[in-house]
Parts: sequence; C-alpha cells; structure tokens
Amino acid sequence: MSDKLSKEQIKELLPHREPMLLIDELINIKKLQSATAIVRVKKDSFFVQGHFPGEPVMPGVLIVEAFGQAAAALTAAGIDKSTYENKLVFLMTIDKARFRNPVTPDCTLELNIEAIRSHGRVWKYKGEAIVDGKKMADALWAATIVDRK
Repeated sequence: MSDKLSKEQIKELLPHREPMLLIDELINIKKLQSATAIVRVKKDSFFVQGHFPGEPVMPGVLIVEAFGQAAAALTAAGIDKSTYENKLVFLMTIDKARFRNPVTPDCTLELNIEAIRSHGRVWKYKGEAIVDGKKMADALWAATIVDRK
C-alpha cells in the first residue's frame, strides 16, 4: 500500500461523490493506524456560499464529516477489498468535538487522524484539524461497517 492516496484513489474506496466528498488526498498513511487527510477549503466550496455571506466559514459538522471520511478511507485502504466491497461506513458516535477556531477559505485543512481501537465492525478514532500549524478542531468518534441494502 502506498503512503498516499489521490482523490481518484479515495473514490475507489468510498461511496462519497461531489459535492460531499470533502477530502482531496490522504497522506502519511500508516496502515490501519493513522493518516493525514487534506481538505482544500476554497472560496467556491459549496458550503461557504451561504455560511455565512461576507464571512465564509466551513461548518463544524462538515469538519466532523471530513474526519469520518478520512477514517473510512484509512480503514478501507488497510483491509481486504472483499471486507468493504458492497458495504457502507456510518458514524455511530461523536464525542468531545471541540471547534477552537473558524476554518475559512482559502486554506488547506489537515486532518490528522488515528485509529485507536477496533472491535468487529466498530472502529474508534481520534483526530485534530489543523490549518497552518494551528489547531482548529478535534474530536473522538466511532464508526461501523454495514452491508448495503
């Protein structure tokens, strides 16, 4: 496995598509352990159009969604394809989410994520969102892998 995934490679692992595929790259991958997701927050990103006019900010809920996508990509990249084929990953819990500073366009949001535990189909993660070395948000969350209907 490469220590880097492009957006096209991420699309092979996740069902998300534009505009909801938020992560642009996954770098510094340590198989089933940790990675850094890159989110390029642009002035024309769909979520800044009305949030808020004149003072655009990436919504905190989308930072959490990007954490979840990064974790799903990290996990899918590290397990056998047959394990995640025809499956979906759903967030189960979000704990201790803290939003410390607003994320504004044009910036590169780095999501440093770590898998901290897995038990069967349930995985637990933690992450920090960073812009230019400054912590913007952090959270703990759990996700599960389920069969597609």
